[in-house]
Amino acid sequence: MKPQNLKYLQSSTLLAFILIPLGGLTTDIYIPSLPAMSKDLNVSMQQVQLSLLLFMVSSGFSQLFIGSILDSFGRYRINIIALIIFSMASFTIAAVPDIYVIYAMRIIQGITVSLIIVGKRAFFVDMYKGEKLKHYTSLFSIVWATAPIVAPFIGGYLQVHLGWQSNFYLLGILTVTVLLFELRFTGESLKNFQKFKRKEISTVYKKMLGTPDFILALLIIGLSYSLLVIYGIASPFIIEKVYGYTPVVTGYSSLASGIALMSGGIISKLLIKKGLFLKINTAVSIQIIIAVLMLIITSKCDSLIFLLAFTLSIHLLSGFIFNNAYAYSLQRFTTNAGIASGLTGGGVYVVSSVVGYGLINIFDIKNIQTLSVVNVLIISLLLISILLFKRATSEGKEIPEHLVKN
Repeated sequence: MKPQNLKYLQSSTLLAFILIPLGGLTTDIYIPSLPAMSKDLNVSMQQVQLSLLLFMVSSGFSQLFIGSILDSFGRYRINIIALIIFSMASFTIAAVPDIYVIYAMRIIQGITVSLIIVGKRAFFVDMYKGEKLKHYTSLFSIVWATAPIVAPFIGGYLQVHLGWQSNFYLLGILTVTVLLFELRFTGESLKNFQKFKRKEISTVYKKMLGTPDFILALLIIGLSYSLLVIYGIASPFIIEKVYGYTPVVTGYSSLASGIALMSGGIISKLLIKKGLFLKINTAVSIQIIIAVLMLIITSKCDSLIFLLAFTLSIHLLSGFIFNNAYAYSLQRFTTNAGIASGLTGGGVYVVSSVVGYGLINIFDIKNIQTLSVVNVLIISLLLISILLFKRATSEGKEIPEHLVKN
């Protein structure tokens, strides 16, 4: 097997950072195209939104369990095969405009994306240690936030000028390009292969899933991201149908939302030496105040400006909380990095898709007032989760000392 050449470690690290946002890119790039896809495919908006759900659920559940495969069989070959299949699925969606074909390909994309990004997150644990590892893991959510920034912005213009199929052609071309660089610069980063023993692997999963602070950290991550998921799905209808703007405006609004998310991650990175609970308790307290103000003010003032002002503030704080909990989860268990990475990444998609799509179906979000109610509900759940998380860490065992600073 081709080992990772240390001569190309920096190039491989850069490629890993390029691929980490692939899941978000695959989700967000065609959000401005949802109304157009519904019309072009002659299906309901709910049927088109289901393609997002299928991707997130397949990716989320795959990430929960593929970590053991990556720890047993390595990262490199699986990554190469997954990139090939992902690109083929992207081209198929663009070439065959049938909703059921799209559903099938989105499930395939979800599974292959999970193989790619779990392996790339584990790459950092394989190749880096100590403060260097902490530095890189603290950058993950910042890099990951590039997808919500760039994808809808590009997708809005592609929709206006080339149609919704161009989004998937672009995904296919990008992954083929990265594949060529992967073949040139990367190799197998896993040094100690874990034997694929079902009983032992089950024990590892049981230990991780039975660790309260780890599970609550995953819940915090998922709830934080669900705020963006709900806005991403609801905003095309509100902006394009209620306010009467174009898909380009939807793309710009998602661009601003993504910048807010990334800014929250950057602020978290700058405050990396501050106490974990001082940071996230302060952030969620401010967040719930903003959400309540949004609910009150938008009942009388309904416009795109108010929608964006409140949403960006909430998403900035979501990015801040997300980054702290995400870094905690990835570093909680270092012995089985692939499994921990998979559970962390999968937890984001499983929790956010269940919460996001559940609340969208219950509340039928078609205006800013309903969105405000949902925001208050999610942030209230987030506050409760953070309080329970603090209690769990105080009672937890074998928690690395550097992860928690009160």
